[in-house]
Amino acid sequence: MSLSLISLGLYDLRDISKKALDEARLCNILYFEDYTSYYDNSLEEIEKAIGLSIERLSREGIENNSGKLIQEAKQHKVGILVIGDALSATTHSSLLLEAKQKGIKTKVIHGSSILTAISETGLFLYNFGKTTSIPFENKEIYEPYEVIKRNKPLHTLLLLDLKDGSYMNVHEAMEYLLRIEEERKEKLFTEDTLCVVCCALGSDDSIIKAGKVKDLIKLNFDKYPQCLIVPGKLHFHEEEFLETLK
Repeated sequence: MSLSLISLGLYDLRDISKKALDEARLCNILYFEDYTSYYDNSLEEIEKAIGLSIERLSREGIENNSGKLIQEAKQHKVGILVIGDALSATTHSSLLLEAKQKGIKTKVIHGSSILTAISETGLFLYNFGKTTSIPFENKEIYEPYEVIKRNKPLHTLLLLDLKDGSYMNVHEAMEYLLRIEEERKEKLFTEDTLCVVCCALGSDDSIIKAGKVKDLIKLNFDKYPQCLIVPGKLHFHEEEFLETLK
């Protein structure tokens, strides 16, 4: 039959498109994966909006049991509901490729994503380099610091870890980078480094603040999920926009 990757949008059910709802309602088997980000609606609320029973899909379920999903898609119309945009994560791209290689019809319904929502900061999307993430277990993990270094003079988006319902906050992220700076002493991320903090983008209570690390780290950010941007070389328009966020 077919496999559909269906984007739910960035924050809650108000972000889901009519096209996504229509596609979900056509599925015989419907899954929901929520391990990559926060969604303001419960599984029960999503089921009510779509009108179908939905099974929660764990990280292991999609990474280690993709064969089961492919087998189901051979005989049924299978849909996977994904927070944000369905192809923001490489896991979903791999699943899509596997389905195509097995001759299964595929469909992708796109939606809003953190990768585009960050343009609300005034930073140009085409001035961003590679996106990276900071995990909770980050002792002797240097990749995020290295990505910032390699991206220069481009901007770097740092996504913060989510595990068992707990969300890393920007204070932990900045403290991690300052710790690496203390070891490396490359003056890449210091207390005087300009950063942009984004909280709960896509919600009615979203927060965006720009400033030096030493100032931002004193503020209380209590909306989730959060991400951190380390700007590179700024266009004058970007500089003017960030001034309004200080």
